[in-house]
Amino acid sequence: MLLLQQLFRSLLWRVETTEKVLYLTFDDGPIPEVTPWVLEELQRHQAKATFFVVGENVRKHPELLQRLQAGGHTVGNHTEHHVNGWNTPTRAYLREVQECDRRVGSRLFRPPYGRIRLTQIRALRKRFRIVMWDVLSKDYDRGIQPNECLQRVLRSARPGSIIVFHDSLKAEERLRHALPRVLGHFSELGYRFEALPA
Repeated sequence: MLLLQQLFRSLLWRVETTEKVLYLTFDDGPIPEVTPWVLEELQRHQAKATFFVVGENVRKHPELLQRLQAGGHTVGNHTEHHVNGWNTPTRAYLREVQECDRRVGSRLFRPPYGRIRLTQIRALRKRFRIVMWDVLSKDYDRGIQPNECLQRVLRSARPGSIIVFHDSLKAEERLRHALPRVLGHFSELGYRFEALPA
């Protein structure tokens, strides 16, 4: 991960700070089965977060996008159909981003799977802040136990960390275990949770 961060310095991997602040991010939503629960958990801890939404899900559930924004959370672009940048020609990839941008109008962008090519970075960074992460919960991985997902975050998060969760059906079991415990643990340690500035 450190090598990638050094190679791609123009991408945002974490926020440089000594303050006790963490940046929770949620990818792949919004969906009615998981996103409202995430919002309730965040509200319980007065936490703000950033949601990197898939345009197709916003089209299906526009009311959830409104709820995210009304709750003071930041929304970012995660392409229209969750496409892999390594497997998608740059022109087609940019169309995916533009289509999602018409729905969400955010200057924040996260590549699905974290997979993006240099040509795509060069084209997108003129318009977007490309946001990566320094803590990956792996909540999407059905091969790990929910507590392993939790421990990955507890071990790795530090001031300014950008943490990745997913408000998706695939991640739901591990997310429902880890998120309340992450919020509680770091709140007790005096951390606050903020949304990335749009």
